[in-house]
Amino acid sequence: MNRRLLAITLLIPFSVLSAYAVFKLGYIGILDYHRHSPAGWQVFADLVIACLLCLAWLIPEAKQKGRNPWPFVLITLFLGSFGPLLYIITDKTK
Repeated sequence: MNRRLLAITLLIPFSVLSAYAVFKLGYIGILDYHRHSPAGWQVFADLVIACLLCLAWLIPEAKQKGRNPWPFVLITLFLGSFGPLLYIITDKTK
């Protein structure tokens, strides 16, 4: 399976789940949910680390390919995994 197809396959159900969570809790409510226990802190920290690792790969790769990485960086900072997934989906090279 190529990376674009994998990203699309992940993005569709993730978008539905995210929309449902925002509908039920709101954007701030999703973040607030994690502040109530050490388990929530750990999950949130893990997600931040994963997103930072994605950005550590995405920024140099985008620059190497002549793409502007900053829209994807902003999407990642505000919407998490959507940034790297959209970067992969919009990549025209193989």
